[in-house]
Amino acid sequence: MIDTVQIRTGSGLVFTADVAGPAGGALVLLLHGFPESRHSWRAALPELAQAGYRAVAPDQRGYSTGARPAALEAYRAELIVEDAVALMRALGAPHFHLVGHDWGGQIAWLLAAAHPANILTLSVFSRPHPAAFARAMAEDAAQAERSRHHRAFREADAIARMRAAGLRPLREAMETQGVPPAVAEVHVAKLMEPGGIEGAMNWYRASGLTAGSTPAIAAPTLYVWGDNDATVGRRAAELTADYVTGPYRFVAMQAAGHFLVDQFPEAVSALILEQLGAAGGGSEA
Repeated sequence: MIDTVQIRTGSGLVFTADVAGPAGGALVLLLHGFPESRHSWRAALPELAQAGYRAVAPDQRGYSTGARPAALEAYRAELIVEDAVALMRALGAPHFHLVGHDWGGQIAWLLAAAHPANILTLSVFSRPHPAAFARAMAEDAAQAERSRHHRAFREADAIARMRAAGLRPLREAMETQGVPPAVAEVHVAKLMEPGGIEGAMNWYRASGLTAGSTPAIAAPTLYVWGDNDATVGRRAAELTADYVTGPYRFVAMQAAGHFLVDQFPEAVSALILEQLGAAGGGSEA
């Protein structure tokens, strides 16, 4: 059973989150990407719960209706990292397993680097380590082209153009990369709410790519990349190994696009469970 709850953090922001699993289970925090929502983890939550974990998938800053500050500077990456820490603090979990996809993966890397003592395991889908991504952008012209939307989303009229188009480009991007239309529509509906697309695109406008100074990750790490990813090339994916000092597993998922969490939810759930199982069971941490 999945419960939808409201979690208030010390900052005063209120996050909508889907929660499943026993109260005493080890916490698993699942962070969605752009332009998706907590619904990305609809398959993973019951699987994690069945295995004894307490799984929490929030709509993040800009996506939750109670966490949409208007100021652009409120979307700096370090503040979004602290949201995740605050959520776990509110749930009484100083140590937790961390899972992220796309922008949620970026936040997961940054969180694992900034708060290594809190992270039991790290599982990231699509988004490479920030330093690997920065290197690939500098060394691989094809990667710079793949990431051209980062620049486009920072243009002055980008949000207005996206609203005028009814968010059609986002639907098309997801569906082209294998997201079922009904699932894409759930994500887009969240962004059509007042302030939704503004909050989501402010992640790009306030932060952009993280510079290549993010430390290497010591936590046991799983990184999964789809070999049909339209926005992340193989160079960036393979460079990620250079920035993990702990136990590391790289999976190149065949025929998977950038939105592989929505494209292959059962396979993604199985990979997460394998990673968590390698670190121990789902009992209280």
